[in-house]
Amino acid sequence: MNNCPCGSNTAYTACCQPVITGTRLAETAEALMRARYSAYVNTEMDFVFESTHPDHRQGYDHEGTRTWAENSEWLGLEIICTNKGGKDDTSGEVEFIARFREQGAAPHEHHENSRFIKEDGSWYFAEGEMAKQRPLLSNKVGRNDPCSCGSGIKYKKCCGR
Repeated sequence: MNNCPCGSNTAYTACCQPVITGTRLAETAEALMRARYSAYVNTEMDFVFESTHPDHRQGYDHEGTRTWAENSEWLGLEIICTNKGGKDDTSGEVEFIARFREQGAAPHEHHENSRFIKEDGSWYFAEGEMAKQRPLLSNKVGRNDPCSCGSGIKYKKCCGR
């Protein structure tokens, strides 16, 4: 079994290939995102172009994109989260990280928030923007906070002594 490059742990022939070849429509925005990643891996640039919404195709460099995809080593796709983009939605967002290496250099991570539109039953990529860094969350307990051990008293009078 040849696993799909999208990371679904499903055979390529049952996962993204039917979407790329047009024998099956992507049911969700995430499914289209996964198929687009697989299309880059397999240099299916016609699919990448055709799955881009017509209003967002201006400036697309078909040959440049093909050359870049062919010369990249694809290391994996990670879907971070989705917002809408289900079977019954007409728009959706997918946050993802695509990992690749160009010409033997150090691996790159392309972390993007992509917007998708569904028209006449078909999902299209509309636009993407680089994901913003999320603030780091601290687990630090303040002196006057309740103690994390669950005693119900202030940290400074319990475990913080």
